Amino acid sequence: ADYKVHVVSMNTFPTAAGLASSAAGYACLVFALSKLFCCKESLEDLSTVARQGSGSACRSLFGGFVRWNKGCEETNWEDSRAQQVAEKEDWPDLATLILVVNDGKKDTSSTTGMGTSVATSRLLEYRASSGLVDERLEQIEAAYKAKDFDTFGQLTMADSNQFHATCLDTYPPIFYMNDTSKAIVQLVHVYNKYFVDDEGRGLRAAYTFDAGPNAVIFCRKEHQQHLLAFLLRYFPAPSGSASAWYSNNPEMMSKGATMAVEEELLRMGDATGRVSTTPRSLA
Repeated sequence: ADYKVHVVSMNTFPTAAGLASSAAGYACLVFALSKLFCCKESLEDLSTVARQGSGSACRSLFGGFVRWNKGCEETNWEDSRAQQVAEKEDWPDLATLILVVNDGKKDTSSTTGMGTSVATSRLLEYRASSGLVDERLEQIEAAYKAKDFDTFGQLTMADSNQFHATCLDTYPPIFYMNDTSKAIVQLVHVYNKYFVDDEGRGLRAAYTFDAGPNAVIFCRKEHQQHLLAFLLRYFPAPSGSASAWYSNNPEMMSKGATMAVEEELLRMGDATGRVSTTPRSLA
């Protein structure tokens, strides 16, 4: 109690742009203070503190796959805490591509947007009362543990879509995604359509958008480079010195920029309204 603490927070991700900067910041703050004050509480206990700064921060204290248990009023919400479902190492070949569409501060903050949605969106009311969220949680947890990317990907995209549907159902409506975000959605579906079999198996990519325009795309590591190559045909890196800040993995970017992509896949991508750039070989 006698300590005087000066806190300096620095992000390597864009702030207030829908990429969980608040969650990362509050999770880091709570964890750092717990170490400073030699707290004996578990990460689950600390998550009840972190969520008071940012709800998602409770999950960010852990790695791997984490769920946030909603808790109940009878316990004064003390059971509203994070729980690690699986370790990151349980699915080692799961990878992500993060596409920063706009790193600027969004017009509507997550806190303000959620408060307005709770007050006005009937769709959000349905999600909260129908049992749909609990059902999807059970399904996606099982998919993660089984490394079932088809189910995991479909649920991820469906829930992202419904989240943004509740934003549109809010009054006045909230627009987190922009035209580039929507183009990414279309291209991911084209990419999957090209590779899935007649039974709908073989999904290769799954997008999710939080409260912002920026995309997080899940894929298997074996498909990550090819997926990046496909996306770079539609969102090419700038030339010259500007290319240095376009990615945090220049080697992967360089390979993606020259990697061949199937002609038919690019024709399908072009049909969405965006035009792919060269190189484009591999019939």
